[in-house]
Amino acid sequence: MDLNLNGRHALVCGASEGIGRATAVELAALGASVTVLSRREDVLREVMAGLASGDGRQHDLVVADSADTEGLRVAVASVVARRPVHILVNNTGGPPGGALADAQLAAFEDAFRRHVLANQVLMQAVLPGMREARWGRIVNVVSTSVREPIAGLGVSNTTRGAVASWAKTLSRELAPEGITVNNVLPGFTETGRIRQIISDRARNENRSEDDIRRDMEGAIPARRFATADETGGVIAFLCSPAAAYVNGVSLAVDGGRMASI
Repeated sequence: MDLNLNGRHALVCGASEGIGRATAVELAALGASVTVLSRREDVLREVMAGLASGDGRQHDLVVADSADTEGLRVAVASVVARRPVHILVNNTGGPPGGALADAQLAAFEDAFRRHVLANQVLMQAVLPGMREARWGRIVNVVSTSVREPIAGLGVSNTTRGAVASWAKTLSRELAPEGITVNNVLPGFTETGRIRQIISDRARNENRSEDDIRRDMEGAIPARRFATADETGGVIAFLCSPAAAYVNGVSLAVDGGRMASI
């Protein structure tokens, strides 16, 4: 199986922690040069220090906020000006929880900007380099809510569905140029996001966080949450040469939790 990413340059968003950080580690282990992106430069420097190196590879960082569309555009333009990007991992934190019926328009606007608009800006910035190489990988870290909406995450469910439709459309447009576009749908994963969801549910239901966690784990056939590196490994595979014929899919990494086929 060809997993070799030597000579490829990856841009990993939301790389300061969780799935983004784990993905950066996995891609570097496969031989890619990695540029990590988030809002926190000090943490990004720590991430860079932990990436596999050698073979003349150079890792880099870029500080940007997905909510600042123009700032993001400028930041990524500086990255591609130095060297083409062959792998783009779109990943950013999910919107706050809450019932859809109570959601304010501003919440939708913010979520759409951080996810759909940010993805579009990033894709358009890196696409020329992928087209020149006739090779590219775009992987979007989304959510199982693409298939089964999650209670209490109304704005997130809506926005994630928009990203999945964006990706499917793009996958068909770019396939003739050797560029694939896929989504990974993480289930319950040991990240700051899941801890926030547990805290919110515990408060709303007047229950302990331990009880909420036990209920959530009990709904997973694997009876545990995923680790970030398990999800990062799947993302890295989709970025590899071995996944060249996997395109336009939404791949769940959820321990079998979803009931849908």
